Amino acid sequence: MTIQDNIAKKLNDAFSPEHLEVINESYMHNVPPGSESHFKITIVCDEFKGKMLIARHRMINKVLEEELQKDRTEGGIHALALHTLTIEEWFKKGHVPESPECLGGGK
Repeated sequence: MTIQDNIAKKLNDAFSPEHLEVINESYMHNVPPGSESHFKITIVCDEFKGKMLIARHRMINKVLEEELQKDRTEGGIHALALHTLTIEEWFKKGHVPESPECLGGGK
């Protein structure tokens, strides 16, 4: 199972979201080809209702605690772009922003 698949499974199991996208954006960064270290997550669920953004992010970080604690050379996550939305917010926004280009790491 890839890291991307593992992230999606853990988030599905923990939240049963209405919508979930886990995108490996490692190719946009200065990492070896085939790396799985930079991810963009869009998750839509009612568990976020009434919670501030930081609380939503902490919920995700808790589920992915093991992956976040590992070094990226050991299969850990180096960076997460989190878009945590309720169903109402998702329908109102309709999309999440594109990730910016990497400016660091010798790229």
